[in-house]
Amino acid sequence: MKSFWLVSLVAALVVAALAFTASPSSATSPVLVTPETLKQFEADFMKAAAEKGSAGYMSYYADDAVEVPNGGPLIQGKVNIAKGMGFLDDKNNSLTWTPVGADISASGDLGYTYGTFEFHSKDKDGKPVVDHGKYTSIWKKQKDGSWKVVLDMGNATPEPK
Repeated sequence: MKSFWLVSLVAALVVAALAFTASPSSATSPVLVTPETLKQFEADFMKAAAEKGSAGYMSYYADDAVEVPNGGPLIQGKVNIAKGMGFLDDKNNSLTWTPVGADISASGDLGYTYGTFEFHSKDKDGKPVVDHGKYTSIWKKQKDGSWKVVLDMGNATPEPK
């Protein structure tokens, strides 16, 4: 009888370990989200954009997200934001960003990240162009436990020295 329970316990632990390690990486909330977790979400977000273009990028936006673009009007809603993200599907373009800081609300359901970005593209003559800037993203825990960007803003800066 004792060995049956021991075998059952070991089997349960193995199944739990496999389920935990086999789960896909996403912005689904672990038990406790920290500022470092949000920075990891940013890394996953950037990887999705690099691998899947605009579809990967938009997968990290909430349906009711708001974009505050540099020098342009507010864009409300994921569907409307997606209309302007096709440039991410062009293999000549590359958007990378680095979170510098992050924080989480005391309630644990809202957080923000901020940092710098670079956008690499080519001009009309095919010459490389690099734009630099800063960004802030507001992340919110969704009803399904995932974390999505609900507000994103960025602005251009001169090339770093």
